[in-house]
Amino acid sequence: MTRDELQSLVRTIPDHPKPGILFRDVTTLLLHAEGFAAAIDHLADTVDGRPDLVAGMEARGFVVATALALKLGAGLLLIRKDGKLPGATIAEDYALEYGTDRLAMHVDACAPGATVLLADDLIATGGTALAAARLVRRAGGVVTGARFLIDLPDLGGAASLEAEGVATQSLLAFPGH
Repeated sequence: MTRDELQSLVRTIPDHPKPGILFRDVTTLLLHAEGFAAAIDHLADTVDGRPDLVAGMEARGFVVATALALKLGAGLLLIRKDGKLPGATIAEDYALEYGTDRLAMHVDACAPGATVLLADDLIATGGTALAAARLVRRAGGVVTGARFLIDLPDLGGAASLEAEGVATQSLLAFPGH
């Protein structure tokens, strides 16, 4: 499937979660078996070499990262909201539009020197992906890049990641919020 065909599978919901926002709902793409497989194939084609791990951020990032890890023959690193993982963890705070949140990963999930590709469904402001990159780096991992199904370039997240040395590619881009 072409990128235009894949883009047509993403539903736009106006005024969610608040008036003036055009919410880009990737679940309609995930429901389409051929489209989901093609999207993962397109993302995998942008990756040079094989990372040791693909890191997915909660929650839809788990779906994208799992499929991409399987396609690339890599392990899967889950990065969750703080308090959701059993055992010893490291955590990183990040800014939200109103306040902060916190991501965590198991302290032993990423061996020093492991190469890690970040993956998520969507990048907006980049706060979640930046926190994930910082966690991986704190564990001694090497972030080799980030892949997203959707970029909202007007919100600057991909540029923020690039400024932190994380090469970023997205399959689709939508203007606005």
